[in-house]
Amino acid sequence: MADQGLIQDDERLRRIEAVTDATLSRLDAADLFDELLDRVRDLLDVDTAAILLLDTHAQQLVATAAKGLEEEVRQGFRVAVGRGFAGRIALTRQPVIVEDVTSGVVVNPVLLAMGLRSLLGVPMFARGELIGVLHVGTLGQRRFTADDVRLLELVADRASLANLARSNNLDQNAALALQRSLLPTQLPHVPGLDMAARYVPGHVAGIGGDWYDVFVLPSGWLGLVIGDVSGHGLQSAVIMGRVRSALRAYALVCDDPAEALTLLDRKVSHFEAGNLTTALYAMISPDRTRIRLSSAGHLRPVLAVPGRRGAPVEVHADPPLGTGRRPPPRQSAEADLPPGAVLVCFSDGLVERRHEVIDVGLEQLAGVVRTAPAEEVCATVMRTLGAEQPTDDIAVLVVHRLPTPT
Repeated sequence: MADQGLIQDDERLRRIEAVTDATLSRLDAADLFDELLDRVRDLLDVDTAAILLLDTHAQQLVATAAKGLEEEVRQGFRVAVGRGFAGRIALTRQPVIVEDVTSGVVVNPVLLAMGLRSLLGVPMFARGELIGVLHVGTLGQRRFTADDVRLLELVADRASLANLARSNNLDQNAALALQRSLLPTQLPHVPGLDMAARYVPGHVAGIGGDWYDVFVLPSGWLGLVIGDVSGHGLQSAVIMGRVRSALRAYALVCDDPAEALTLLDRKVSHFEAGNLTTALYAMISPDRTRIRLSSAGHLRPVLAVPGRRGAPVEVHADPPLGTGRRPPPRQSAEADLPPGAVLVCFSDGLVERRHEVIDVGLEQLAGVVRTAPAEEVCATVMRTLGAEQPTDDIAVLVVHRLPTPT
């Protein structure tokens, strides 16, 4: 009997290796995952199988392919790392077995609506980095074994390698790489401050025109930028890159945010005609006590200080960039940044909802911003305002002035 079991295991492994090493590497994106998930369902005798890939900037898992759970992909389901079943796998980077599915364990309504009883999921890695989660489920009660876990880990490993090789040749990934290269891979270390940021695409292609930027100027001032180029796709990402680079150049020669945005407006109107852009440019003083800022049609940031809830910073909203008309002189404003204060800059996708006035989202945002570490504030804002299923691009930049040591 033991020998028979080993023969069966060897046969299962050979079937997986044949699919993942030979067939999948030659398939396009959709067919690659479809073929793999069909094989997984057959090998493990399960009802559902799904792959969620990691969006590193948003720190969310995105439903990419599914068998038996196709609605999860159609809805563009996203879940933050650390939340729910798949988020827990990504956070711990370990397999997770759920023998009795409940709403306290699973946050995806599609899984609950299907009536799944048991789940097994494993992390997916490529070059030592987490790239997603592979999970399977059954409608009946199931006790997944250590062999089941080992088999699914092997599938996840081979699928990750095949997907990595395929991804290197896709134009879409080249476009995504362009946009990602224009977003800071790491926020700078600035004494007296801690910062966090998120970018979540609202379009199926994953490419948009929202961006954020942080840079330290030779004067010691810290520059913060958040902006939104109209539209989606590669063209918007290219324009975003040009606008970002131009503003960095103007920031080196201007001590006033309004002056820098005036120069940027000329550039956009002349070289990027027909592409409406909003931008907020803020500067934090070298001693970290003051904020100087100007808005080109962009939503006002929210500031929370110790003892008070968040509120929009009082700054005049000048016209957007690229209107083609000569606007009146742009204005700057100043605000205090006391120890412990938190500044949240964001694009409109965070607070704007269809069939709802934007004031509702703005009020909700102000209500959740509080004086806390930047990463905590960022995660709370994204979770509370439903950034896991965006209808538009979202960019968020949070700056927290560290409390003065006592």
